[in-house]
Amino acid sequence: MSHSIASASELLVENLSLFENLNGSNGILDLACGNGRNGLLLLQSNIAVTFADNNKSALSNVDSSISALRSFNLELANAECWEVDLEQVSVKPLANRCFDAVLVFNYLHRPLLPAIKQVISKGGLIFYETFTVHQTKFGRPANPDYLLKENELLDAFKDWEVIKYFEGIKTNPERAVASLVARKPSQNGAK
Repeated sequence: MSHSIASASELLVENLSLFENLNGSNGILDLACGNGRNGLLLLQSNIAVTFADNNKSALSNVDSSISALRSFNLELANAECWEVDLEQVSVKPLANRCFDAVLVFNYLHRPLLPAIKQVISKGGLIFYETFTVHQTKFGRPANPDYLLKENELLDAFKDWEVIKYFEGIKTNPERAVASLVARKPSQNGAK
């Protein structure tokens, strides 16, 4: 039950080489991971991944996929399934954690953005792709709480080195998204 490049996000696949240059040993956080399609790809590249979601069933599927990969005698880095309600910001679910990169796909909870930025180590990466307000033309989600405004994602990481940014319509299936890959500055001063 190998997770192929085809099932992972195009944004992640196109930028896999960036993980070769990460200096840390803090692993990757696949935030609101769902069934883990993106983190599982990294895990197969022997990169440690923490799969975080509040959906127990989804995490059970991730755990089964990890077990299946191990049954093929693949040498895998550490993998952790972390059941967490990320939207309980007052609890500070990301406090005292540190990761070399964070993956966020098809998820938006604005109050969590500062914590996401903080949890990434200096020189670390953010891979973020989610829907924009134009998604209402194509279907769900339609709730503005889950839709980025124009340039909102870019503005949220304006103090980081932007490696790749796209905002517009993607096809197969049609959807309105903003996609960002950015590196946290190595010097102090970045939030």
